[in-house]
Amino acid sequence: MRDYKKLEVWRKAHMMTTFVYRDVVTQLPKHEMFALVSQMKRAAYSVPLNIVEGCGRATERDFARFLDHALGSVHEVEYCALLAFDLKFLDESIYIDLNKKINEVKAMLIAFIKTLRIS
Repeated sequence: MRDYKKLEVWRKAHMMTTFVYRDVVTQLPKHEMFALVSQMKRAAYSVPLNIVEGCGRATERDFARFLDHALGSVHEVEYCALLAFDLKFLDESIYIDLNKKINEVKAMLIAFIKTLRIS
């Protein structure tokens, strides 16, 4: 068992999620509340949740599987952000900032998954 709060990847994923909640979805139109907003929020909080759930698993293989799920969710957030930006729902500065956070989390997850699969 691991303490997820000690993992830098979890901290970055948590920061990305809070950014989505505070700065991104607040810019989206009200008519997207039950569509794009809902999907983006679910995908965002799925990332740290899967890291947390993986930390509770006994084997490296199981942990890596949950990190794979987290990586899939990061990709969902990435696409939701692209869609919102292309539909002119997001300011460019917010979109760029979110993409930086997304790419950082993706890179950390990929590296962590590789490390777990080697051991």
